[in-house]
Amino acid sequence: MRTVLETRILEPGTGKAIELLAGQILRIEQVEGGQCVDFNAFNLHDYKEFMHCGRTRTVHGFNPTEGTFLWSQPPRERALLYILKDTVKRNDVLFPRCSAYLYESAYGFHDHTNCHDIQAEAQREYGLTPDDVHDSFNFFMNTEVGMDGKATITRQSSKAGDFVDLLALTDVLAVPNVCGADVMRTSNFSLKPIRLTIFEATDADMVAVPPTPVLRSQRTPKDFRQPTIKADRELYRDTAYIPAFTNVPIRTEEVTVTLNDEEAALFDAARLPLYGDDEGAALRDMLFTWWEETYLGGKAGAPVIDK
Repeated sequence: MRTVLETRILEPGTGKAIELLAGQILRIEQVEGGQCVDFNAFNLHDYKEFMHCGRTRTVHGFNPTEGTFLWSQPPRERALLYILKDTVKRNDVLFPRCSAYLYESAYGFHDHTNCHDIQAEAQREYGLTPDDVHDSFNFFMNTEVGMDGKATITRQSSKAGDFVDLLALTDVLAVPNVCGADVMRTSNFSLKPIRLTIFEATDADMVAVPPTPVLRSQRTPKDFRQPTIKADRELYRDTAYIPAFTNVPIRTEEVTVTLNDEEAALFDAARLPLYGDDEGAALRDMLFTWWEETYLGGKAGAPVIDK
């Protein structure tokens, strides 16, 4: 039986930097379902070592899941975390984090919640800057690569209660955020909260991790001609930190869209069952599909829209 160390709800538009020590488990859990979670991770004692999507993608493919590692970047190339359990098995290491530039360039939104700004703000608690945000591991994000080589984002399949368990193999600063993409399929056109739980791993959890090799080629700065670290790399929490996320708390407002009988029949025929009673999300999906076909020639997932 695992010991629960902490639990919290992460609201839309926010993220949280968490000191996750070796032998602890971070559970990222769906509260309502259908929510993408962007994730950054740093060596707690040397922030220049961080989770590297490129190395992770090379070792485990485009959609890493249960039984795979989150690796750090060259030259260290160490396994920082292990995916102990994944109930959905749909994650992404292809698409970049969404940004303020994306929403203004593609949609004309000047101030829109976005993953880069959320990550930057959450990591600020530990003295990290916007330049320290790295490519995100996108949990629960459903992506595919077609025969034409283009990557596309499709609708979420996660449900309430679905989760991913990440086991820390070394001390890390783990930074999940509730992805801010509410105008595309990344999180089914709406933003929902996420539950975070930290456990102490059991002996059974630890023995479930396959061994990874320790090789001579896995190096740190001391192994190079310039071994001197120019700045203090230890990460410390700023006790005076006060969160300042963009557009938080996020407020929703109901807008009535009146359809005539013919339009209502077409809507009912075309809507997808995965949206349940959320008619707003179903309508936004249809409008987005129309926008793709009209302005992108049906090329869903074109680079301009990222995620």
